[in-house]
Amino acid sequence: MEPALRPMSLGEILDRTAQLYRGNFLLFAGIFVPYAGWALTLGLLSLGLREWMQAAHLTRALLIPRLTVLGVEWLLLFLAAGAAVAATNRAVAWVHLGEPATIRGAYRSILPRLGRYLGLMTIVFFVVWTPMGLLYLGLFGAMRYFNLGQQMGAAGGQHPHMDPHTAMVFGIVFGAFGLLMIPAVVYAVLMGLRYALALPACVLEDLKTGKALRRGIDLSKGARGRIFVLGLLVGVIKLGVVSISQAFFFVSIFKHHGQVSAGVGAISQVIGFFTNTFLGPIYATGITLLYYDQRVRHEGYDIEWMMQSAGLSGPAQQATEDRGQGRADWEPGSGSDRVLEPGQGQEPEGAHG
Repeated sequence: MEPALRPMSLGEILDRTAQLYRGNFLLFAGIFVPYAGWALTLGLLSLGLREWMQAAHLTRALLIPRLTVLGVEWLLLFLAAGAAVAATNRAVAWVHLGEPATIRGAYRSILPRLGRYLGLMTIVFFVVWTPMGLLYLGLFGAMRYFNLGQQMGAAGGQHPHMDPHTAMVFGIVFGAFGLLMIPAVVYAVLMGLRYALALPACVLEDLKTGKALRRGIDLSKGARGRIFVLGLLVGVIKLGVVSISQAFFFVSIFKHHGQVSAGVGAISQVIGFFTNTFLGPIYATGITLLYYDQRVRHEGYDIEWMMQSAGLSGPAQQATEDRGQGRADWEPGSGSDRVLEPGQGQEPEGAHG
């Protein structure tokens, strides 16, 4: 039996995350290189387009095409990010269970079902962020309706220079926005924790979208506090690294009143490539380990894996297939017993191919 398959505390999961990350740095960073490289390419193209539009005085005339390009960029980044996260889930599963893993093997194993994973991520995204998005749309709509943006600009952005009516409307609009934002943030956090394990379940158990969502809810029960702390710690690490590495960029924005040169923007994009590559896999690694920890705690997956490794198939495997928590739509053989066979979908090359 793989020694790592045992119930672990949050501290042990964090230690295991660091251990896997250090021991397989080239593997995990290599998986995120396509996403980081694509983000760098799109960022530089967007920067070049902005400079050209400003030089040709076409900023207003080409606003809609620029927004269209921005939307396409976000779509392509979402595609690359989803593939990188799913491939990381797969690679972490292999190395955590003591199996060899490669960059190519991880991507080859997830590409046939990439549409399913992206669909799942899209559903979770809208479930989590729709209330907050509606609030922002309401804020922009109210500002446009009351012409608050123009009046704030005319007043130099200083509230004391506003006329009383504008100041009152400003206070009501932003006060309501602030009050409603609190429950929206709480809702987003709760929903994010609720579905945090859905993608690892979808990737590692070959589940369809609806089943993966239900499976994620079931597996996250009793672990949402640990998921929150994990996400918080990873967020603090990323914020600290980005703040330090991009300090020159923020200083330049402050000095030039929001305007930065093309050179500074390009350097920022290059630094972003490295931070995306190095920091991107951390949360995906930790959340995959939490997925396995929940399976060990509630389903005896350590015993199941030991039986599979010994070539046995008995009650433990049947219990896994039937667990579906009594749901008639669970399909025997569609779970991890089929997908997590050692070395499936991998290349016979070195650990970091």
